[in-house]
Amino acid sequence: MLNDEICKKRDELNKSIEANEEYAKIYKLSVELDELIAKYYNIEPITENTKK
Repeated sequence: MLNDEICKKRDELNKSIEANEEYAKIYKLSVELDELIAKYYNIEPITENTKK
């Protein structure tokens, strides 16, 4: 279920932050979590290519 994926990704992100892992990895996990949350709420995620 999508909610379970969000919880797992959030835990993975928190552990990365606590372990002081590389910024690139933390950023990647954060973006992945944001995408899952957007999917959960059925919102199109904002990307660099999105034009106003």
